[in-house]
Amino acid sequence: MTLQAALPREMYVDPSAWQHERERVLLREWTCVGRGRDLGLDEPERVVVVEVLGESLLVVSDQDGALHASYNVCRHRGSQLFPTPPGAASQVCAAKTIRCPYHSWTYALDGSLLRAPHTEDGEVQASDFGLHPVGVDKWGGFVFVHPTPAQAAPLSDTVGRASSTLANYDLSSLATGLTLSYDVAANWKVVAENYNECYHCGPVHPELSRLVPSFAGGGRELDWDAGIPHREGAWTFTLSGTTDRSPLPGLTDEERVRHKGELVYPNLMLSCSADHVAAFVLRPLAVDRTAIECRLLFAAPELGSASFDPSDAGDFWDMVNRQDWAICESVQRGMSSRAYTHGWFAPMEDDSADIRRWLLPRLDRG
Repeated sequence: MTLQAALPREMYVDPSAWQHERERVLLREWTCVGRGRDLGLDEPERVVVVEVLGESLLVVSDQDGALHASYNVCRHRGSQLFPTPPGAASQVCAAKTIRCPYHSWTYALDGSLLRAPHTEDGEVQASDFGLHPVGVDKWGGFVFVHPTPAQAAPLSDTVGRASSTLANYDLSSLATGLTLSYDVAANWKVVAENYNECYHCGPVHPELSRLVPSFAGGGRELDWDAGIPHREGAWTFTLSGTTDRSPLPGLTDEERVRHKGELVYPNLMLSCSADHVAAFVLRPLAVDRTAIECRLLFAAPELGSASFDPSDAGDFWDMVNRQDWAICESVQRGMSSRAYTHGWFAPMEDDSADIRRWLLPRLDRG
């Protein structure tokens, strides 16, 4: 197999190319915004403000616990319904209705208009002034939004492979035991491509490669469907390869000693060990900047134990993450050089090249 050309330089470093990709692709896909429980959406009558690709969105759990989503924009004069500065962290509040702070137009939790004060009967047709809708759905305990719902395929199309390969981990039942947050000076595609290959594991991750020896071999012919075996005596992602925690219920004998991973495009990366799952949510902020939240998910009963301590997994993942982010930032700086035009994918990186097969047809669509 010959080397395959990677995406061109401008798709990683040119702000105008980033804006085109944002509008043409990312705002027309399902995007993971986090765990429903962590966002507060497992409770009824909750409103969460999240930022997705520079857009402020409302994700709402109504009186019955059903999810709705809309743009954080009043239909009257464009005020934000929940004034939120760019880049602000997600915020949650209890609410029975949504009232605009500007002129008190009031909406139901499903986004329909309830009241437009001081308008005569018939001047404002409520059916014409519901909030601008956003698609919303859940999978595996994660909440996804679609900023262009008229073009949304079912979420099941996006998560289909992960639903199959990770079925036994029962992701929806897991709870967050530790959160690690990072601000990475690299394009989101650099991060995703790095996650999707193990050619770099030997030189970048010596500790990880000692834990999973086949990672050190360049990543050739890894069977991710079956999972990747650990070294003898190791069975999870900690420095020792072991832990006092029990394996997740429902795993097969092979899954109890192997590691599985999936990339749910465009922004959810899942790395599954026998006792925990590392879930990475990418938030592209600019052409050369990506915020990343790594949540370590455990069986809910483990968190209720008085002896629960996630630091063995947390210390290991923080070390591996920082190794990854440092090399991704180095790649971003190298790509910014006038000497760089595009990279090349070696045969063992063919899965990494998959980002071209996912991205390019979407850039070309009408």
